[in-house]
Formats: sequence, structure tokens, C-alpha cells
Amino acid sequence: MNSTPEPSSSDPAHPASSNPEEQDFEQALLETESYLQALKERYQQIQQDRSRQAELQERQKQVKKELRQTRSRQLQDELRRIQEELETIELNLESSLFTWGSLKEPFWQAVRFGGLGIVVGWILKSCTG
Repeated sequence: MNSTPEPSSSDPAHPASSNPEEQDFEQALLETESYLQALKERYQQIQQDRSRQAELQERQKQVKKELRQTRSRQLQDELRRIQEELETIELNLESSLFTWGSLKEPFWQAVRFGGLGIVVGWILKSCTG
């Protein structure tokens, strides 16, 4: 799922981390990336479902109009299939895109590590300046 290459010990840009805190940070970063990827995938699915829902609703109107004119068994079956698919899509869309519970952990990790980075930056600047 992760498209970025893993850092290797032979890569000078990504030295192997021996510090447990760095390993924790790297793990948290990987988890946050996977959460973001899952969120992107869910958003794309919602966009597709909304588009499909609009198409089905339009087709449903057409079939109902045709059904009033002719009592075709084939049209009744198609209408039933459309209604079932619309119900499925509505259930998928009712599930929330995201909840505070799913974002709470990555949010606090970003706050913690971002704040830690700022504090370390201030300390290093005050030591050198």
C-alpha cells in the first residue's frame, strides 16, 4: 500500500535509525501515511458512488415513465434491480467519510512530533546563535 521505498542502511540520505525514538517516529509516520492513503481511497469511492447514484436515479425516472406506458415485466425487473443498487449505494454513502475517532491518533501524533520539531529547532537555534 505504501508507494515510497523503504530507507536502507546503504542510502546516505536515509541512515539506519538506531534510536528507539526515531524508530517510533518512523513507525508513526508510516501509520499516518497509511491512514491518509485509506482516506484518499474512501474519498474516491464516495465520489464514484455519488456519480453512480445520480446515473441510477436518472435511469429510475426513465424506467418509471416507461413502466406507466407499458406494463413490461422486463422493466419491472430492471426497476427492482435499480432500487436494490440504489439502496446499497445509499448505505455506503451513509457511512461517514471519517470520524474524530479515526483521526484522533494521527492528529495528536502530528501535533506531538510537529511541536517536538519546533522545540528542538528553537533549542538548536539558541545554542548556535
